[in-house]
Amino acid sequence: QVQLAESGGGSVQARGSLRLSCAAAGRIGSTYCMGWFRQAPGKEREEVAFIGSDGVIRYADSVKGRFTISRDNAKNILYLQMNTLKPEDTAMYYCAVNRFRTSCSNLSVLDFLNWGQGTQVTVSS
Repeated sequence: QVQLAESGGGSVQARGSLRLSCAAAGRIGSTYCMGWFRQAPGKEREEVAFIGSDGVIRYADSVKGRFTISRDNAKNILYLQMNTLKPEDTAMYYCAVNRFRTSCSNLSVLDFLNWGQGTQVTVSS
């Protein structure tokens, strides 16, 4: 079983930056799709960014050019660098992993079985 723990959230002003981390306890292995999701109050959980063991990275259109996902394989940590933050980025951010896929293509929130507890990001205007 893999346990995930997010950190790095906080309150920033618009155009500020934050870096989120997701530490994984337990073996993920060489086959995975790892991702960041977010959920704002009253809204559904939405995908933000994914990275697969095939090396392919994809982003939601709303964060392209502003957010960068990366993974430190040695430390087993997933990162999300968030720049030029906007008030609409305010949400609880979660990391998740699917350990049975090498590609993140065509995956939805229902395909991820391991989740962290989330870290809150609040962006003020």
